[in-house]
Amino acid sequence: MQTTSGDTRGIVSPSRMFQHVRLERHPTPSELTGLLDWFWSVRWDLPAGLTHRQDVVSQPGVNVSVGTAPPPGFAPGVGPYPLRCNICGVATGVVTRMLAGCAWNLAAKTTTGGFGAWCDDVSALTDAVCDPSGLIDVDDSAVASAFADGGIEAAAPVLGQAMIRSLEVRPAGRIRLARQVAAVAGCAERDRSITRIEQLATNSGVTPRTLQRMFASCAGVSPTWVIRRWRLIDAAELVSRGQQVDWASVASDLGYSDQAHLTRDFTTTLGIAPAAYARAQRQVQP
Repeated sequence: MQTTSGDTRGIVSPSRMFQHVRLERHPTPSELTGLLDWFWSVRWDLPAGLTHRQDVVSQPGVNVSVGTAPPPGFAPGVGPYPLRCNICGVATGVVTRMLAGCAWNLAAKTTTGGFGAWCDDVSALTDAVCDPSGLIDVDDSAVASAFADGGIEAAAPVLGQAMIRSLEVRPAGRIRLARQVAAVAGCAERDRSITRIEQLATNSGVTPRTLQRMFASCAGVSPTWVIRRWRLIDAAELVSRGQQVDWASVASDLGYSDQAHLTRDFTTTLGIAPAAYARAQRQVQP
């Protein structure tokens, strides 16, 4: 088990979040290699009257989630919230949750494309939160009991086994395709020189049109969107760690025609301009 403080990609203002929330990660079983990145959990216990707003620019994966966290949005209603299991599709905008009281959440984060092993049309889940019935049979009470007894180390294997059992009835070809898409998407995540779909298509040995269909089916978003999302997350992560960012160079590295276009996309995605975000992060640096 690892308390996560290093890899905070996608968390808006992570220093502020860690003042209120405990975040942990746990490795995935070998059977789900290439399909899941990790299990993660959050828990918090805030004093009465204190609310913490947490924004997240989601990494391009699907989350299978169990817990008592509030639903997304600025007005989730009065808690505490019931135990529930959800599938959270790729979120193309910023996801906001208003945290209060005492609650927890455990989730399995898929690779980009990995959820295609469980679902034939992941694009139908994009920007949606839905019940897992028909895709994954999760005993949320068993997960909750394990989490209460031993935290993420005890609960992650319970959720993981449910996901493994659900794959037993899935076509082997579909599972191979999901792993193939995840491997191609991994190149976009790790290799910053990749800025265009044509580069990914060449790496994978298929045409751009075929790659678009593969991503729509297994990842729920386009290859170009995945490339841009990772680069914006990378830029935001540099800022969150207090590093100076040369936005003109970042724009060039991302394949933008100029810095103004990057600024527009950054502002649209995070809801704040790059320079303002940088100033806000410096104010909460420990």
